[in-house]
Amino acid sequence: MAGEAARVLRKHLDSGLVVTSDGASSERLGRTPHDRLRVLEAGHPLPDARGVAAAAEVERLLGGLKAEDLLLLLLSGGASALLPAPVEGVSLADKARATALLLGAGAPIHELNAVRKHLSRFKGGRLARLAAPARVAALVLSDVVGDDLSTIASGPVSPDPTTFADALAVLGARGLTRRVPRSVRDHLRAGARGRRTETPKPGDPLFRRVSAEVVGSNRLCLEAAAREARRQGYRPLILTSRLTGEAREVILVLLALLRECATAGRPVPLPACLLAGGETTVTVRGRGRGGRNQEMAVAAVEPLAAFETEALVASLATDGVDGRSDAAGGVVDRHTLSRARDLGLAPPSEFLARSDSRSFLGPVGGLILTGPTGTNVMDLTVLLAGMRP
Repeated sequence: MAGEAARVLRKHLDSGLVVTSDGASSERLGRTPHDRLRVLEAGHPLPDARGVAAAAEVERLLGGLKAEDLLLLLLSGGASALLPAPVEGVSLADKARATALLLGAGAPIHELNAVRKHLSRFKGGRLARLAAPARVAALVLSDVVGDDLSTIASGPVSPDPTTFADALAVLGARGLTRRVPRSVRDHLRAGARGRRTETPKPGDPLFRRVSAEVVGSNRLCLEAAAREARRQGYRPLILTSRLTGEAREVILVLLALLRECATAGRPVPLPACLLAGGETTVTVRGRGRGGRNQEMAVAAVEPLAAFETEALVASLATDGVDGRSDAAGGVVDRHTLSRARDLGLAPPSEFLARSDSRSFLGPVGGLILTGPTGTNVMDLTVLLAGMRP
């Protein structure tokens, strides 16, 4: 995104700062060098001290903006981790601990962000406040269900509909109020009592000089996948770009639809390609390795074995990183269960019980390994039936 912006803007670009993940900068930006564009790398998905330093650099850049300036913000999912800017009194370690607890409890992105926004100097519209009085134009890659601008990257230049009280309610509902670090709990409680400045809300005059547009999304990804499936002879059907819920349960619903295609020719006849996108969640039950897409794949193994026609499920994270593993996702078919038994592996349910989907998929050749892709428009799940073995 930054490389293309530099190519288009050329002399109109006065200065710029790119914050990206490890190893993602040189090869993509090298084709469009710009002596006024600096590139910094930071930790992702876990924030680190480099991200804190990068956030400080962003604050310095924003501090020099005037009313006649235009800030072009190229925003993608991942910015929440790449630009950690904890509020005063909350350390990066404490904020990261609260985030990890929420993820482990299966909190969806809107709950996670309700908390993170109120622990950050950037999130929840606060970056727009720092950029004022300059105009802000944001071009956004969406990695959240529904493309809600207040949720993507925790909405740094978008009004925040959530409050400190909402953040406390999330912790309470997930049983985490007493488990998060004390600094986090104290800050949120002080905010709920009006002792901390709230995030800017819808209707704030601040946003009259801010525009934001989604330029890449899961819906566009699904439409491209459908075109490719049609080119390869399948009958594609996009089911949804708003897939949510517990990964191991969601995949059973999708497989029921695929089974209907295989046995009754509806909602599409064979050879069928069902497509779904979004972002499921995983309630962590053990210390294994894996992610939501690999969990979906492993949960599909036994149901797929009952299909009478060839059938396959592939699910992957479009950023190439699925949870706590080196894989983007997993792929299984109706023969995977027999291959696992031949290898002497335990049943898939035992791997799911300890959240160790990668350890099942690796031996059966079911890992999708892409490495970081440099973009993120959530997850893509492909279900095929009626193809050749």
